[in-house]
Amino acid sequence: MAGQKIIIVLLLAVSLLVIPFGSSAVAKSLDHPIDNSAGLMAADFVVVRPLQFISLVAGTAFYFASLPFSAAGNNNCEAYNRMVVEPARMFFVRPLGEF
Repeated sequence: MAGQKIIIVLLLAVSLLVIPFGSSAVAKSLDHPIDNSAGLMAADFVVVRPLQFISLVAGTAFYFASLPFSAAGNNNCEAYNRMVVEPARMFFVRPLGEF
């Protein structure tokens, strides 16, 4: 019983020591630009762009439906940016294959 507790404590200590190394590895991978392959570009064109277009259309519809409430709350500019401008940027401006 006491041996199992020691093993659990040691595993917790080791995992707490290892976690920061994993996050630094992720941060280093974000420094380097991602090499876009033809497969990523094709997947973006076939799958992601149509979904983003649907998101743009739905966001625009929701923006106009919520316009009276956002105007009353004086945050219609923020709602417009979040529901219309950001999906439009992701659909039209984002380079193909970059997620």
